[in-house]
Amino acid sequence: MALPEGTTDTGAQPERATSSDRRGGVRYRRAAFMGVPALIAASTLVVLTAQGALAAQFAISGMPFVVSADSLEGTGFGQFGALDNMPEGSPNAGDTGGQVLTIVTAIREAKLTNLCQSVELGGTYLHITAGDKGTPVKASGLTTDSTDITGKLADFDNIEIGGDASTFDKPPVKGPLGSFGQQADTVKLRDLRQTNYATTAVRFTLPDLHMNFSSEGC
Repeated sequence: MALPEGTTDTGAQPERATSSDRRGGVRYRRAAFMGVPALIAASTLVVLTAQGALAAQFAISGMPFVVSADSLEGTGFGQFGALDNMPEGSPNAGDTGGQVLTIVTAIREAKLTNLCQSVELGGTYLHITAGDKGTPVKASGLTTDSTDITGKLADFDNIEIGGDASTFDKPPVKGPLGSFGQQADTVKLRDLRQTNYATTAVRFTLPDLHMNFSSEGC
């Protein structure tokens, strides 16, 4: 076939992607695409935990557990009310409608000595202890959802009572708009005892951890 005037035949042919190149590219793009949801989920989990919103995202079992400690010291303290929810049809709902009104305690950085946690499981207790040999338990971004809190002594620095929990800046989380709450720079509690339905933390370090089944709770 004659070439158009002004052109020459160099004999070069355009490069064509081989089937292996195409398959490699498709596999790479597919792997990258499939990794996006996992990355987003992991990032969202970190953000929710850091904001203390994770407790509101998971459904509670509806089984209360007891937490006690000889002492708790924390910075960035806040408290406000919240409503925790069980999965639909939970056998633990009873006459609650699957909802439990709780006191959310949020502490930016906390140390606890002689920590004990127990939950009753049909006549026996799952029993956990830590921080009872001189090294305290440490928690960052700690939140507990409780129905009962007691202590022999509570000491607060620069406490504010009655503020709107959505405006708080001292604890790691804010409460719902219009909710009554309190916040303080620091908190110290002696002989702490809580009945909890949920606990979350950005980081929880438990030295000298011991977990077992026991005939007695904390």
